[in-house]
Amino acid sequence: MSAPAPSTLAIVDAEPLPRQEEVLTDAALAFVAELHRQFTPRRNELLTRRGERRAEIARTSTLDFLPETAAVRADDSWKVAPAPAALNDRRVEITGPTDRKMTVNALNSGAKVWLADFEDASAPTWENVVLGQLNLTDAYERRIDFTDPKSGKSYALKSADELATVVMRPRGWHLEERHLQLDGVSVPGALVDFGLYFFHNAQRLIDLGKGPYFYLPKTESHLEARLWNDIFVFAQDYVGIPQGTVRATVLIETITAAYEMEEILYELRDHAAGLNAGRWDYLFSIVKNFRDGGAKFVLPDRNAVTMTAPFMRAYTELLVRTCHKRGAHAIGGMAAFIPSRRDAEVNKVAFEKVKADKDREANDGFDGSWVAHPDLVPIALASFDAVLGEKPNQKDRLREDVSVAPGDLIAIDSLDASPTYDGLRNAVAVGIRYIEAWLRGLGAVAIFNLMEDAATAEISRSQIWQWINADVVFENGEHATADLARKVAAEELAAIREEIGEETFTAGKWQQAHDLLLQVSLDQDYADFLTLPAYEQLR
Repeated sequence: MSAPAPSTLAIVDAEPLPRQEEVLTDAALAFVAELHRQFTPRRNELLTRRGERRAEIARTSTLDFLPETAAVRADDSWKVAPAPAALNDRRVEITGPTDRKMTVNALNSGAKVWLADFEDASAPTWENVVLGQLNLTDAYERRIDFTDPKSGKSYALKSADELATVVMRPRGWHLEERHLQLDGVSVPGALVDFGLYFFHNAQRLIDLGKGPYFYLPKTESHLEARLWNDIFVFAQDYVGIPQGTVRATVLIETITAAYEMEEILYELRDHAAGLNAGRWDYLFSIVKNFRDGGAKFVLPDRNAVTMTAPFMRAYTELLVRTCHKRGAHAIGGMAAFIPSRRDAEVNKVAFEKVKADKDREANDGFDGSWVAHPDLVPIALASFDAVLGEKPNQKDRLREDVSVAPGDLIAIDSLDASPTYDGLRNAVAVGIRYIEAWLRGLGAVAIFNLMEDAATAEISRSQIWQWINADVVFENGEHATADLARKVAAEELAAIREEIGEETFTAGKWQQAHDLLLQVSLDQDYADFLTLPAYEQLR
């Protein structure tokens, strides 16, 4: 008797989308289903392990390099695989969601790489998940040119040799895709995003002289990197492309991953392309993990925590040294500024800050860095050109002068700054504005001349939570309390209503955003990710 055919993926509670049949083919869904069967149980175990590790940090208020992997760190003989030609020069990378306009603008931006984002810069509506995939395939097939019906402006791709290389970022391990289920169980969003993209585009990208390249977000341990590596091995065999074709850059944006950088590269060594140093998610992770560690772990206003803060400097310098020791690219953080079309003085000050930031990264040994807007590409390019010249990277700079002790990475009290009342107000204002846009399906949002994504909302609500629970006293004498946060939130909501008018306010999701921000900022049980309760409200 033959074995029963395996169950197939069901599309659940989703309105049909134009051309979705090109993405959600039987063969592609069968591949995603197989990924789910093979790897979701391990993903679930690793999420449980995250909770156990967090409990250990709550008990000890410390972290250290892992004793059980000391041999990996001590072995100087291993290196990651050499970078493919399309990823050897990464001096400027632009980030953004995969809507049609952004796809054309990012590919044409002059950046070497586009981080095509299904994660923090994209609210995971079904439309964004499916049509984002379609836009990337259309770009590779050069059928993405379009005219915006509202503005009449035309968008068209430049010649192939002028386009950025795409590095796609799937969702983090914690998120589900409720619209795709196997036997009533939702498939992890990461496997949906990776699976659909890889299945449709791996061979297509090879034919274009590139390959399936990925950014891996919110990784918390080398065991999570090992899971990704096993997925890559399985996927390459499944579609019949050579092992080692996939390349992955891991975002070191959690405090636990900062203690396992070498191990993460080791697990992915046949597929590793580098590591990236984020900021907002990294700070969010510090608050999340050390939220009951007392006053010495209280962060000041987010804008006071620059990359020159001693504990941030330890993190970035260790990242460069680790990457170059192992032959990997070290990619710097985000310049989030959005140029103003109306205020030349704002632009001048911001451009100077961006230049100083990118000069520092290039001089520290980074091989490239991120920007959020095409106008920043030339500024970042100039900083790295000045250091690299004709060289594609500076992996030969080994930074053997860098020595980071375990305590350096969590020396939060080495920063001479305190939380302020204005910092609270900014966290509330940005949090409400960002969450409102996210609930409408927007993941990358311009707020106060900065391009913000979900990491912004995470650090905002985490700081509100931390300051209240640490009973912070602001410079004006007010205590951080739940009542104060509610008062500020009510004032901000009223100011927004006044600013945009009653009709626009009512048409938006402002009250919902206000309520959700207060929920995740004031609940005694700290939610691991804001996007989990927010996803329940995303329709």
